[in-house]
Amino acid sequence: MESDGLFSLVDPAGGRTAPAGTGADGFTVPSADSPLPVRMRPTSLDELIGQDHLLAPGAPLRQLVTGTSPMSVILWGPPGSGKTTIAHLVASATERRFVAMSALSAGVKDVRAVIDTARRERRAGGRPTVLFIDEVHRFSKTQQDSLLAAVEDRTVTLLAATTENPYFSVISPLLSRCVLLTLQPLDDEAVRGLLRRAVIDERGLAGTLTLAPDAEDHLVRLASGDVRKALTALEAAAGSARALSGTVIDLSTAEQAVDVAAVRYDRDGDAHYDVVSAFIKSMRGSDVDAALHWLARMLVAGEDARFIARRIVIFASEDVGMADPGALSVATAAAHAVEYVGLPEAQLNLAQAVIHMATAPKSNSATTAIGAAIGDVRAGRGGAVPRALRDAHYAGSRGLGHGTGYRYPHDDQRGVVTQQYSPDDLVGVDYYQPGAHGAERAVGTRLPLLRRIIRGQPAPAADDGVRPANGVGPANGVGPANGARPTSVDVPAGEPADAGRVTEGAVNGTVTADGGGASAGEEHQ
Repeated sequence: MESDGLFSLVDPAGGRTAPAGTGADGFTVPSADSPLPVRMRPTSLDELIGQDHLLAPGAPLRQLVTGTSPMSVILWGPPGSGKTTIAHLVASATERRFVAMSALSAGVKDVRAVIDTARRERRAGGRPTVLFIDEVHRFSKTQQDSLLAAVEDRTVTLLAATTENPYFSVISPLLSRCVLLTLQPLDDEAVRGLLRRAVIDERGLAGTLTLAPDAEDHLVRLASGDVRKALTALEAAAGSARALSGTVIDLSTAEQAVDVAAVRYDRDGDAHYDVVSAFIKSMRGSDVDAALHWLARMLVAGEDARFIARRIVIFASEDVGMADPGALSVATAAAHAVEYVGLPEAQLNLAQAVIHMATAPKSNSATTAIGAAIGDVRAGRGGAVPRALRDAHYAGSRGLGHGTGYRYPHDDQRGVVTQQYSPDDLVGVDYYQPGAHGAERAVGTRLPLLRRIIRGQPAPAADDGVRPANGVGPANGVGPANGARPTSVDVPAGEPADAGRVTEGAVNGTVTADGGGASAGEEHQ
């Protein structure tokens, strides 16, 4: 069995397949025509760069490499951060039997064969076994389950590598049996140092070429912390320079050898969630430029445009909401455009929607309102439907009292009447709390008036200084939203006498030119 090219696998029964060029540890021995990243792989901890937080004396990674501890470890880090290099260093340690396999090609049968061999070795007093599994996140739950007992009793010491967030991709029982070590992307200076080492090292270019400073900067920038990518680009640029009989790798040669920087983004991986999270938070924070960057990052990486459109539609209600009700129309129109037009043109529609969302006034009142209502329902609050609201259209419903006492709001010139709409145990509960931004300012002025009429509550005293929940509108909560004089209307039987002391502008939603309600004496902008 062969892996994805990083190393050769051993026979699960314990014998080596020993293909040409394979060392005793199961890894391919670097040769003169091996890729530059393979030739330049560190051979000792002293050559390992960029993971200083894991290499302190007594740290788990140092114990693992030196063989002083049999603990099982999961290495989590982005491509090119050194996971396979660490496996090579562990393999070279003495007094341990090292078995390497890739989750891309191995199955449960292979894992069990290694474990059985390790168990026999252990009972016979032989060497302990280290099992390295690359891309462990590609193992199914069943395949990961097959490791549990052997890791638990240390029949094998597991060394697993993954580029995916293990909290999502590795089962909890296996994760709890291992030490999780997080590898960080290399910073620019570390990548720069490794490039310079490769230029002069005998394993690399051996000083036959020089790397111009601007070309070096270009390769460092393209690498984005991935040293494998940097060394691969350097090798390609060196090949181009040699083909031109040159002795210097200049910027032009480097640019021609590496055309486009690969975007660090995996649609199925952890970076996917991180980029989407940054995208949403940038729109929520009204940073339109950052939001457009994350949109571009997803589009260039090949993210499904429909997924992006769905996130914008959700955002329109979750974070813009009633502050700009039209945002939902913009978002759904962009989603339709994605389906109707498709990429690449639909990127314009997505960009327009993102700009609208990021620059719109924000309100999460709809989010908190439905969340509070759902919380009460799940907590068991909410009794029977009030009798007046029950369906009265079928035969016999009237005999049950259904619909009795129901008041039709359209029969009142204000379009609102005193009536109980909530279950008995939720009367007077306010889920929706309007904000003070954008169009929601007018709702904040109107809502206290609506609630007062519906609940049959008396109007507050004219001089008590009470304002609506969002602080916008007349001081007593009943004055006009547009500065007009109050208009008396007939009060239906059963309502307080002062219930008619409202304004049609306040109840029906008169707003100012900027989308907000204006109280008497408030300047219109």
